[in-house]
Amino acid sequence: MDMSSPLPFVPDPQRSPFIAFWETTRACDLACLHCRACAIPVRHPLELSTEEGKRLLLELKEMGCPVVVITGGDAAKRPDLVPLIEYGNSVGLRMALTPSATPLVTADLLKELQDAGLQRVAISLDGAQSVTHDRVRGFLGAYDNGLRLLSEAGNIGLPTQVNTTITPDNVHEMEDIAHLIGAFGVSLWSVFCLVPTGRAEGQIMFDRAQMEEALNRLAAIAEDAPFDIKTTEAQHYRRVLLQRKHRRKIIGAGGIGRVPRGINDGKGVVFVSHIGDVYPSGFLPIACGNVRKERLSDIYREHAIFKTLRDTDKLGGKCGVCEFRHVCGGSRARAYAVTGDMMAEEPTCAYTPSAMLH
Repeated sequence: MDMSSPLPFVPDPQRSPFIAFWETTRACDLACLHCRACAIPVRHPLELSTEEGKRLLLELKEMGCPVVVITGGDAAKRPDLVPLIEYGNSVGLRMALTPSATPLVTADLLKELQDAGLQRVAISLDGAQSVTHDRVRGFLGAYDNGLRLLSEAGNIGLPTQVNTTITPDNVHEMEDIAHLIGAFGVSLWSVFCLVPTGRAEGQIMFDRAQMEEALNRLAAIAEDAPFDIKTTEAQHYRRVLLQRKHRRKIIGAGGIGRVPRGINDGKGVVFVSHIGDVYPSGFLPIACGNVRKERLSDIYREHAIFKTLRDTDKLGGKCGVCEFRHVCGGSRARAYAVTGDMMAEEPTCAYTPSAMLH
């Protein structure tokens, strides 16, 4: 089944994540400026074993989670990467991979992964030119490796996506990045908006006006792009899209409230670390349990942090009264990183809810 094809169902976010991220290792040969994981070159001795990983994948399937992303660090550092992909595929999960663009990921490995059932590979590209991307990644040649992987995956018919973290330092290259990746036939462009956590702590973040401009530029790109576009930790992109559609009379005034609710940190998303710790997302560093000690389903469904994150009535500030709170809800990770309160209002949102205008 092609990962780009429609899902047969969308799980109830109260019961199951739509997408799960398993950080199989924190080992990585890159030194990215914004690395959430603060990755280091060597593997941790207490990483989940192959058998523990298979149990995790099986439980995710039993929970009703349709999509699992194998991430890191660099998952290619794990010698059992192919068997893990094969197992996840065998139990009916849609398996995706976000490797680091290093020489570890060869054309032969991509083919092995495809044969094992990998349905999409996501390559990071943080600039339209090597000088921008390599500076962010801390690895000379990372840009060329990324383009090589996109080309090699395309040659064997393995669907690809590109992940880009945008910041004030590279946002001027957004349109050029879109043009570049369009030539590779990618299925999806996943645009991350920086959350100051991990190695990114203290990095320059968009202010509200800059974020609004960036999201509108992204929406303009989406109108003609030959690939889908989604955002990570920029939930207000959904609000921007709805506003633009409304202005163009694509939806009626009553249509906004009927838009499907968007996923968010802990709401349709779960993240499991290399040692089994469970988080609402990779960017919200509040550990809620460990899969070695508890069932993932119990943590996701019953832990107070997850339940609070799924309760939009507990949103603070303008997010709490915003008419877009169900489809957006703001980045809970960014709110936590900036204020220490995961339910505080989105720090980079320029929108004023209608309830605050009266």
